[in-house]
Amino acid sequence: MKTIDELLSDGVAGKRVFVRADLNVPLDGTTITDDGRIRAVVPTVKALAEAGARVVVASHLGRPKGAPDPAFSLAPAAARLGELLGADVAFATDTVGESATATVDGLADGRVAVLENLRFNAGETSKDDAERGAFADRLAALADAYVGDGFGAVHRGHASVLDLPARLPHYAGYLIATEVGVLRKLTDDVKRPYVVALGGAKVSDKLAVIDQLLDKADRILIGGGMAYTFLKAQGHEIGTSLVQEDQIPAVREYLERAEKNGVELLVPVDTLVAAEFPDMRTKAPADPGTVAADAMPAGQMGLDIGPETRALYASKLADAGTVFWNGPMGVFEHPDYAEGTKAVAQALIDSPGFTVVGGGDSAAAVRTLGFDEQAFGHISTGGGASLEYLEGKTLPGLAALED
Repeated sequence: MKTIDELLSDGVAGKRVFVRADLNVPLDGTTITDDGRIRAVVPTVKALAEAGARVVVASHLGRPKGAPDPAFSLAPAAARLGELLGADVAFATDTVGESATATVDGLADGRVAVLENLRFNAGETSKDDAERGAFADRLAALADAYVGDGFGAVHRGHASVLDLPARLPHYAGYLIATEVGVLRKLTDDVKRPYVVALGGAKVSDKLAVIDQLLDKADRILIGGGMAYTFLKAQGHEIGTSLVQEDQIPAVREYLERAEKNGVELLVPVDTLVAAEFPDMRTKAPADPGTVAADAMPAGQMGLDIGPETRALYASKLADAGTVFWNGPMGVFEHPDYAEGTKAVAQALIDSPGFTVVGGGDSAAAVRTLGFDEQAFGHISTGGGASLEYLEGKTLPGLAALED
C-alpha cells in the first residue's frame, strides 16, 4: 500500500485530503475520558497541514442509529484535536450536507476541519452496496485524496473505510502503517517465547484468536470474566461468576488442543471474590476475599485474579521474546479489583521482549491505572481490528488501501 509519505512527496499544498480517523473516544457527557485515539492521529493530520493541505477529518463515534444524535456528536473530539494541534479546527455540523460543503469550501491551505459523526448518515454502515456507495460518492466530492488512518475501524466494511478509498487516490497514514508493522511482528517475525495474555468479559470474543494462537503461541494466560468459563469447563465450581455455558464445549476442545500442541494454556489458580458486583458509581470499598480457583463458594462471584495467579503470570512473562495482551484481568475500574490488571501491565513493562497492548479496554486500563505508555513496545488503537488480524481475517479497511 502507498503511504502518506508518497502523497507528501507529490505535494499536497491546496489539495483537499480526506483523513479517515478513529475519534471514537469514551465520553462522560461531553467530557472525553481518554483521548488516546485522538492523539494517535495527530502526526498524520499535522504533517498534512504543515505541507499546506486542506485536511478534512472524519470518524464515527459510538453507535447512533443512522441519524443525528447529540449524545454522539464529534464536537468534543474536534475541540480536543484543535488543542493537540495548537490550531483552530473547523467543525461541520453534518457529514455531507450544507455545513460540510461550506466548511470544506472555506478551508484555507494548512487548515483542518472535522465532519460530524459519519454514522449520523445511514449510508455509512448500510449493508446495501448501492446505499453505501452513494454516501461514499458524496464524501468523495469533498476531497482530492484519501488517507486511511483509523485503525480501530479497518475491520468494518463501512462506506468511509471500504468504498471511499476506491473513489480517490488512497494512502495509509502514519498510524495504520505503524499498526500493520507491529501486527506483522506478531504473525510473521515472532521472537520467542511468544506469550499471549487474554482477558475481558466474554470468552466468545476471543475464541477465534485462541484457535489461531494454539498453533503460534508458546503460552496463553487467561484472565478476566472469560476465565470462569475455562474454570467451569475444567469441572470447577464458579459460584455466581460470569459464564458462557454455550462456549464450554469449545473451551474444552481448546484445553485439549493446547496440551496436545505443547502450548501452556494457564487459567487462574486463585481469584478475588465478592457476594455481588461492586458499586461502580461510588467505587466504595468492596472488601473482597481471596479463594483458590477450584474452591469458589457457591454464592460468590470472581472479579479479579488473585495474588498467586499474578505471581504465576508475571513469571510466565518474565522471559518472553514477544507479548500480546488483550483484555483486563478483572474489574480494573474499581480499585479493589485492579491489582490483577496492574500486575500484568507491570510484567509487560519488566519483560525484555517486544510488548503489545492490544487496544480496547487494555489500552484504557494502562492509561487509567497511570502507567507510562512509552514503557510498552506498542499500544494499539484498535482492539477488535488487532484481534481479527491475528485471527487471519482480511480487514476491509486495509484491503481497500492496497493498490
